Amino acid sequence: MRIIPAIDIIDGKCVRLTQGDYNQKKIYNENPVDMAKQFEDAGLKYLHLVDLDGAKAGTVVNWNVVEAICTQTSLIVDFGGGIKTEDQIKQLVSYGVQQVNLGSIAVKDPNLVSEWIEKFGNEKIILSADAKNEMIAISGWVEDSEILITDFLRDYIHKGIEYVTCTDISTDGMLTGPNVELYTKILLTFPQLNLIASGGVSCLEDLHDLNQIGVDGVIVGKAIYEGRVELKELRNF
Repeated sequence: MRIIPAIDIIDGKCVRLTQGDYNQKKIYNENPVDMAKQFEDAGLKYLHLVDLDGAKAGTVVNWNVVEAICTQTSLIVDFGGGIKTEDQIKQLVSYGVQQVNLGSIAVKDPNLVSEWIEKFGNEKIILSADAKNEMIAISGWVEDSEILITDFLRDYIHKGIEYVTCTDISTDGMLTGPNVELYTKILLTFPQLNLIASGGVSCLEDLHDLNQIGVDGVIVGKAIYEGRVELKELRNF
């Protein structure tokens, strides 16, 4: 199981939200590049990088941060937030982004995303299935859909998707533990998926629980910034 620390960006700064609420924002580091270097220095290999400005605006905003992290660290970066065009994906890949997360665009224009999966390969595309009460949410989680997460995943598996990041919005930033029940349900329904769990991790025990059900990776955010888990513990894990 991969441990994937998270950096969320607003106004070029490293922040965390609570349950995806932009009004519940806390700044943890003025320089996301420094934060990424801390992860690298601790021996971590991966990074989940999210442009929250981009997610809200519907287009990538914090290009300079993405480029700086990719060029100044050796972290394996996956990026999401506002990706809407093929040119944006090409630009991100040219910076060194290994995988792109597609969320809102995957809901609103599935045919286009299907073309991208075919063009860039399913190793490059991660489907972002952000859910509240098992229904998909989009546009930086400020817009609800009427799409059941299992239906959403099933459609994209038919399109060739293999990597999925599932964020349970109700637990995100709450430090109350991940929605193991939801992830278990997804893996039982779609055992072929490389599922990355996101939201609610508060301690090492949560990581053990998720490892036990067979997720491919776990995104850890607020638990790091609030000192609930130490970077060296994550490396050892």
